[in-house]
Amino acid sequence: MIIEMTANDFALLLEGKAPAGLRLEQDVELAPPVVLDMLAGLAAQLAEQFAPSAWMLVENGEVVGLMSITRLPEAGELHIGYGVAPTRQGRGFATAAVAALLDWARGDARVGRVSAETAVDNVASQRVLERNGFARVGERIDPEDGPVICWQIATA
Repeated sequence: MIIEMTANDFALLLEGKAPAGLRLEQDVELAPPVVLDMLAGLAAQLAEQFAPSAWMLVENGEVVGLMSITRLPEAGELHIGYGVAPTRQGRGFATAAVAALLDWARGDARVGRVSAETAVDNVASQRVLERNGFARVGERIDPEDGPVICWQIATA
C-alpha cells in the first residue's frame, strides 16, 4: 500500500519516528538523513504545482520504503523513483507499490504516462518495472548515477 506523505511525515522520519498510526522498526533505514531531507525539499517544491508527489510504502502498518516524483511532470509524464529499506527488500513491496501508483495514475487525468530509470546493474528494480508493464525505451548516462536504463508505461 502507498500512503501520501506530508511535510510532517518527512519531519518525523528524519527524527527516526513513524507517522501516526504506522510503525518504523529499528532495523529499517528508509534512507540516509541527507536523502530524506532532499526528498522532503523536493516534495515541498513539487507540491506547489503538482500533488501528491511522495508516498510511503506501507506493509501491515510498517513503513518499509519510499516513492516520489523526481521532477515536475511535463506533458503528462510522471517520473518516479522508489526504494525499499535493505532489510525489507525481496518481498514484493516495490512491485506492489508501483502497481498502486499506476492504479492511482490511471485515474488522474493529469497523467498520461509514468517513467522511471534504473541503474544497468539493478536487476531487482528492472524486474519491478517489467512486472508492472513498463517498457524499456532507451539508455542514457546520468552525471551522478552513470549508465541508466529508461522505462515508460502509458496510463491514459
